[in-house]
Amino acid sequence: MNQKKKMQVQQKGSVGEVWTTALRLGLTSFGGPVAHLGYFREEYVQRRQWLDEKTYADLVALCQFLPGPASSQVGIGIGFMRAGFWGAFAAWLGFTLPSALALSLFAYFFQGASLMNTEWLHGLLVAAVAVVAQAVWGMAKNFAYDRPRASVAIAAAVFTLLVPSVFTQVGIIVAAGIAGTFLLQNTIEEKKPDLIAVGIHKKTAVSLLISFLALLILLPLARKLTDSHWIALFDSFYRTGALVFGGGHVVLPLLQAEVVLAGWLTADEFLAGYGAAQAVPGPLFTFASYLGMASFGWRGALVATIGIFLPSFLLVIGMFPFWNWLRHHPRFQAALGGINAAVVGILLAALYHPVWTKAVKSPLDFSLALLAFALLTIWKWPPWLVVLFSLAAGAVFSFVS
Repeated sequence: MNQKKKMQVQQKGSVGEVWTTALRLGLTSFGGPVAHLGYFREEYVQRRQWLDEKTYADLVALCQFLPGPASSQVGIGIGFMRAGFWGAFAAWLGFTLPSALALSLFAYFFQGASLMNTEWLHGLLVAAVAVVAQAVWGMAKNFAYDRPRASVAIAAAVFTLLVPSVFTQVGIIVAAGIAGTFLLQNTIEEKKPDLIAVGIHKKTAVSLLISFLALLILLPLARKLTDSHWIALFDSFYRTGALVFGGGHVVLPLLQAEVVLAGWLTADEFLAGYGAAQAVPGPLFTFASYLGMASFGWRGALVATIGIFLPSFLLVIGMFPFWNWLRHHPRFQAALGGINAAVVGILLAALYHPVWTKAVKSPLDFSLALLAFALLTIWKWPPWLVVLFSLAAGAVFSFVS
């Protein structure tokens, strides 16, 4: 009875209030996924008290265990608990729309003006070096901190570099999960999880999870059977959103393999957009909006954005009823430990190629990358400010060189 009452209290709310609150967060939440979770806690837990600390912590844990953008998934979950399915959509749209629109406009105007390959945009590529290096450093301390995890990370980096393919990366993630169940099981402490209260029938949840798997299997088949570039675009971004563990910067290597290798964008255009994505608030996964816009216009931006975020809706809402049961199993947690270590290795490989190889061409580039990294890690500048600094420095260097 108490559990049912708690669930009803959490779902009481309007779609409108979820939308306005999420939109404000989407306009002001700079700093990446970790910072976003801090903003969410302050707004949803402390200020509005839509859920308590334990429920919020449990929701964050659920989203960390799933592939996709963790901060967006937490927002989707809060919106769902507050106002049902439409609340989940309003929470996602409000948080995502500002950055998706900004990056789409960036792609439209800069591509239309043929500025993508100009020298002054090189600062964006150098900024990407610093941002990805910081991500690798931070994730390594959290997910590759001992000998077994570090070994998995290094092996993942080596295979990613020597056998560059989307299928290689998927295989690495699967192999790392299997390795984790054997190598890391004794390092996992079993803890009794906090319960998370939700209002969704198990049959509905199962339907959502089946839909997730069906799209993951059927979209590549449809892509092979048709010549539609829209199906190909949706498949590429749906598969990325469904298979990226760790979120945030980890999306870089998978998207690079999908977009650049397909010939939709050049590597320089890809990295210029990635650098611009650091300067806007909201989820980094709206980088997909830039890529879709630069490749196929406004419809491409819409298809890519929906494609990369749809797996999060299906997984987060579909997993709610089963999460409390799953968290009791140390073997599952050990598998996730192996997957997280592999994610560090995949991102480390992406730091070398394409980020480093495309951006660092001279001692001046390396100096700027080193300075940007110091501003991020030592002086604690926000990423968007470091990106603007690097962009300005790149413009100056283009004039004096």
